[in-house]
Amino acid sequence: MKFPLIQDTLGDLRYDANGLVPVVAQDEATGAVLMQAWADRAALQQSLETGRMTYWSRSRGELWTKGLTSGHVQHVVGLYADCDRDAVLAVVRQRGPACHEDTGSCWNSDKALPVAGFLGDLDRLAARRLAKPAGGYTDTLLADPGLAAAKVVEEAAEVAAVLRGEDNEDTLEHEAADLLYHLVVALRGAGSDLAAVLEELQRRHG
Repeated sequence: MKFPLIQDTLGDLRYDANGLVPVVAQDEATGAVLMQAWADRAALQQSLETGRMTYWSRSRGELWTKGLTSGHVQHVVGLYADCDRDAVLAVVRQRGPACHEDTGSCWNSDKALPVAGFLGDLDRLAARRLAKPAGGYTDTLLADPGLAAAKVVEEAAEVAAVLRGEDNEDTLEHEAADLLYHLVVALRGAGSDLAAVLEELQRRHG
């Protein structure tokens, strides 16, 4: 459950002595934490009015709209106050790298937007192995798209069999985990990634 959406309650936030609150930006599609910045009431108001995330630059002493010069804009999906109302979660649709160092997030060295959680870790592992094989099973799948495709078909059939109630010594969760692993690796081997799939799902159903 999300905390209440900020609309006409910007004055109720607990700003610090400088009139600022910390803002954490999270990508809607991937769930990844992208960056942390600061905003005053005017920045949050402008974000809501324009639909593009705007912050307060402490170094320049002025408002700045994310991506205004780089094109890596953050389209606002929602702004949420935390339980103490002294911090804000900005759920955004990020276009391009989020970090000023041209990486996917301020906690990620890769240019692509990261995916949160264990599946994201698995996706990044597959990306590292694609660049630098270590001789394991994952590397074998990455090097042989035909094998990877066959394993996705095989594991999907196992999941379907369990769903149909056919005898299987493994659980649905076990078979589904096998399918997800092989699918994530196959995506990387085919030149795509999990973030692209999540963005497509978000585009269809968001």
